[in-house]
Amino acid sequence: MNREILRLAIPSIISNLTIPLLGLVDLAIVGHLGSPAYIGAIAVGGLLFNLVYWNFGFLRLGASGLTAQARGRGDHRETTRVLARSLGLAGLSSLLVLLLQHPLARLVIPLLDASGETARHAARYFTICIWGAPAVLGLYCFKGWFIGMQNSRYPMYIALVVNLVNIAVSLALVHWFGMKIEGVATGTLVAQYAGLLLAIFLCRRRYPLPGGWSAARESFRGREIRRFLALERDIFLRSACLIAVTAAFTAAGARQGDTILAVNTLLMQLFTLFSYIMDGFAHAAEALVGRHVGACQRRQTRRVIRALFGWGVALALLFTLLYAVAGRGLLALLTDDAGITRVADRYYYWVLAIPLAGFPAFLWDGILVGATAGRQMLISMFASAVAFFAILHAIPVASHNHLLWLAFITYLLLRGILQTILAYRDREAIFGRPGDAAMPVT
Repeated sequence: MNREILRLAIPSIISNLTIPLLGLVDLAIVGHLGSPAYIGAIAVGGLLFNLVYWNFGFLRLGASGLTAQARGRGDHRETTRVLARSLGLAGLSSLLVLLLQHPLARLVIPLLDASGETARHAARYFTICIWGAPAVLGLYCFKGWFIGMQNSRYPMYIALVVNLVNIAVSLALVHWFGMKIEGVATGTLVAQYAGLLLAIFLCRRRYPLPGGWSAARESFRGREIRRFLALERDIFLRSACLIAVTAAFTAAGARQGDTILAVNTLLMQLFTLFSYIMDGFAHAAEALVGRHVGACQRRQTRRVIRALFGWGVALALLFTLLYAVAGRGLLALLTDDAGITRVADRYYYWVLAIPLAGFPAFLWDGILVGATAGRQMLISMFASAVAFFAILHAIPVASHNHLLWLAFITYLLLRGILQTILAYRDREAIFGRPGDAAMPVT
């Protein structure tokens, strides 16, 4: 069981660690163009794309759980239908994004309070990269589908190719053809479509997609499409709560001044690093739990969950020790500003609480995605977000950054607690009744 978990988790962790590379590569290239406005444009554009694309995370999450369950019960035709549904919804979503691109840019970029030159470059970067929406959202679907098919290596290959293509094309356009922000944006755009083409190629090469076009046409009819849309709705609303908490955390730090904002941003990098590792195990949970739930293998599902929490406890203790011993050294790598690191020391002990408070939430997210228990995910996230905002407004946070971190740690801890309670309460509805047998697929 542990070998299966690692087989799925390690490639997912590698894929996660490549996520910041697209932005870092773009920053490194524009950093040599001679104007700080280019760097600001990449930062503003990257934030804008995060706000847009985070809302569509349900495309990946929904595809992985439903695909894993269909594969577990041997319904290979349904795996084709899940992919078709996901790509169809991604196509409609990307069309909506493209139609709204100009109002979105005009609304959000001024809110980020960028200078005139930075705002112009950011708008140019955005208007080029936004045409990658079909590729980005399509890749969300393929990533979730591959994970559901128990294959986390393909998403890793795709992530590596996307980054290599981005580096090569961006450098060529900027240094050989004299393009500036347009060259960097075009390099990102080309890399995204290269990733989508590779995903299609790998899918066609490895998987026969039983039923083909016939199964794809069936995918938008009947009970399964209603189940699919209900799951995607619940995950979308859950993601909206997550985004609200993240945005509120950043805004509350900003209201306390530039120094506190910088400190919180640096400390959150340690949370992000831990989240990349735990997300790898959450992806393994999606694949394995989904497969066993689909096959009605209740005992195997329990074994997977116990093994995952064994890894979760071990990793939480390891990262707590790592941050206690070397965390300040990691912060020193990110900044050489002695004033910021001195202020960060006042709040650093909150970082030590992140691994133990947060690991159950990450694992339960993966388990519940695999079990397609979107409603339980939404309830736990909504209640935790309410607790976060309640603590946040208990005392004026502008004078108390410790309260902000207390709210965030409580939010993480409460998510895991509520997910545990709901999973136990609804265990038969989520994981099946003891003695259930998988229905034969005809």
